[in-house]
Amino acid sequence: MHNQPDILLIMPDQMRGDCLSLAGHPVVRTPVLDEVGGQGAHFTRAYSACPSCIPARRVLLTGQCPATGGMVGFRAAPVKSPTLPQLLRDGGYATRLAGRHMHQEPYGEPYGYEEQVLGSCYVPDDDYARFLDRHAPHVGGIRGVVTSFNGWHARPWPLPEDLHPTAWVSAQARRLLAAAPASQPLFLTASYYAPHPPLVPPAWYLDYYLRQPLPAAAHGAWVDWERLPAAGAPVDAHRVRLEGEALRLAQAGYFGLIHQLDDQLYWLAEEFRHHARAAGRPWLIVVTSDHGEMLGDHGYFRKCEPYEGSARIPLLIQGSPELGLRPGLVSRQPVGLEDVMPTLLDAAGLACPPRADGVSLLPHLRGEAPTVRPWLHAEHSPCYSQDQAFHMLTDGRWKYIWRPHDGGEQLFDLDADPREERDLAAAPRHGTQACHWRHVLMARLAGRPEGFTDGRRLLPGRPYPALFADPARKTAPAGRDRGAVSG
Repeated sequence: MHNQPDILLIMPDQMRGDCLSLAGHPVVRTPVLDEVGGQGAHFTRAYSACPSCIPARRVLLTGQCPATGGMVGFRAAPVKSPTLPQLLRDGGYATRLAGRHMHQEPYGEPYGYEEQVLGSCYVPDDDYARFLDRHAPHVGGIRGVVTSFNGWHARPWPLPEDLHPTAWVSAQARRLLAAAPASQPLFLTASYYAPHPPLVPPAWYLDYYLRQPLPAAAHGAWVDWERLPAAGAPVDAHRVRLEGEALRLAQAGYFGLIHQLDDQLYWLAEEFRHHARAAGRPWLIVVTSDHGEMLGDHGYFRKCEPYEGSARIPLLIQGSPELGLRPGLVSRQPVGLEDVMPTLLDAAGLACPPRADGVSLLPHLRGEAPTVRPWLHAEHSPCYSQDQAFHMLTDGRWKYIWRPHDGGEQLFDLDADPREERDLAAAPRHGTQACHWRHVLMARLAGRPEGFTDGRRLLPGRPYPALFADPARKTAPAGRDRGAVSG
């Protein structure tokens, strides 16, 4: 019988892939997460398939790219495909979730989690909201201590730290872990709302980063900075010239939430490893996020963009020695959220559904497969504005972006320009490169109901709704062994 590992999935919300000291960030300190990636594997080119909460979490739950699952933008709809926790539960696992729900419809559907203790920052009657009302009835709930659930304004958490949502999720995850039956393999998801706004870390963390020399936001030469709003822009606007003290405060709040989260993870990770060892099982820890945060880069805040701040996510995987994973792996292979389900099912000795687009990363983690795929595809239909929609392709070095509203193209060399400040799409010496990626995208989008291509060119101005009427496979076939799996 397969010795199924205990699995811990740690999932911050809206965490950038570069916000790890392991990734060379100049100020963010994440020693606990660094241990997971440093002793295990760190995927430096991991991307969100559709970088906003609902569609990205749907990809993680189903292993399907957005078009296969029928959701290519920010719109709620029931999940009809088998989910990762359902398949693990049916394969013998105890399935538990603490914290942020998976943001699918209907809200109360557990999608395979046998026990959930739910805590976000905006749901007025979930477990965390009731906890906060009991312990701080005078503040009027979370809305009494925050300014906005999506804005860049930061302030210190005004209550004891054990009442902070990050501390609460950690405490609940540890409680579920302690109560888990030793006779059954465990799949535990610790789902955090941080570092998603509200940017309210405890005062120590906010003050620590306000004392640091914080990095400048990425400043693309291709951005018309004079047209961006600055003073007077809504606090949760997605386009803004965030600079000066406003930028520093937003960064300190965001980095502070990540630092606090890392501190909170120490005992959860230690107790999880001990739980598995005591039960005589191997263990696997996976850290990832649904999408990133632009944090002022190129005049953007929030997500839904193809740029590194929004689309690139952390992906760290560490396993006990029995699993045969190569320690200290730093991989530049293009991977995505759709690969989480196949990887975990493979580790558990369970079959992956045939309509999953992702691939198991175990062969790569074990040194048996040097590559995962030649390129990755991500997309998003219009979200905050019509001009925000995109299709993106990357092989880990080159990134090609096509804007379906007007046909605009961008090309970045991520090796030479990791902050994407120099758009090479119109550069004559890169014309062949841009042409190559244009044809790859045409092949990828062939047969899509929007009519993005006629086979000879990409066609802008087509309707691009967030949901397909019939969520059947709407992309060119991309078998898991052919390397054309979307992200």
